[in-house]
Amino acid sequence: MARFGRVLSAMITPFGDDGQLDLDEAKRLARHLQDEGHEGLVIAGTTGEAPTLTDDERLSLIAAVVEAVTIPVIAGTGTNDTAHSVHLTREAERLGAAGILALCPYYNRPSQAGIEAHLRAMAQCTGLPQMIYDIPVRTGRKIATGLLRKLAEEVGNVVALKDAAGNPAETARLISEAPAGFEVYSGDDGMTLPLLAVGAVGTVGVATHWTGPDHQELFACWEAGDVAGARRVNARMLESFAFETGDDAPNPLPTKAMMRHLGFRVGEARLPMGPAPAAVVERAGQVWQRLQAARLATVG
Repeated sequence: MARFGRVLSAMITPFGDDGQLDLDEAKRLARHLQDEGHEGLVIAGTTGEAPTLTDDERLSLIAAVVEAVTIPVIAGTGTNDTAHSVHLTREAERLGAAGILALCPYYNRPSQAGIEAHLRAMAQCTGLPQMIYDIPVRTGRKIATGLLRKLAEEVGNVVALKDAAGNPAETARLISEAPAGFEVYSGDDGMTLPLLAVGAVGTVGVATHWTGPDHQELFACWEAGDVAGARRVNARMLESFAFETGDDAPNPLPTKAMMRHLGFRVGEARLPMGPAPAAVVERAGQVWQRLQAARLATVG
């Protein structure tokens, strides 16, 4: 079993109609995801609208979810300020997080040396295991494969990568060169199956909010050597993957719309992301209905 499990979601953050953080609904959503087969949760990441959360909100959210579930909770503590990231990391450890998600500093666009110093500082201030998050489309910088390998070799609690760089060939090289025990998780739902083929162990997903059982089935097929079955399950989820983000409705707007459709009071995304276009709200119901029909057809 992978360190943090196979199926994780980068959990959305619920807000009330007044735009305030709703901790009770966060707990309810976290417990639902656990019941749906999630083996871990990532809190206060980009999907969780971390840039719009105050420190008090972020830490309250981490504490609430840690209390609500029995699965590992990985806390997003990375910002583009190293000292701030170190502070949040120490606080997350105090609150009982099982690990930290360390994002490559965004907007600043530091050199690889700056990225290395930032990630080392976040790892060395805590005893928690660190999952590095590489998503150059959002941060403006790709974390070099050589640097990822170096950190995995030299920093004992750098144990995993959330890979949203979109280059399976480069991921394959990292996995082949990294020390034993270093794990790669897909950070892009559409790339999970390709990354499994080169050695990834799990996913930190977004559509996983409503496809948890499907992802469990995909992993079960893959681990049983049933590649055709894994492809069939993956194909069932393709519409969900396409729905989860887009230029007119970027992540997390579609996921919030879907979870409202499923009865969760998660509210709209805060500005500058929200609110969701009306067409996204309508499409959420259609995507859900077709997924349900595809599940039934598979069973039949």
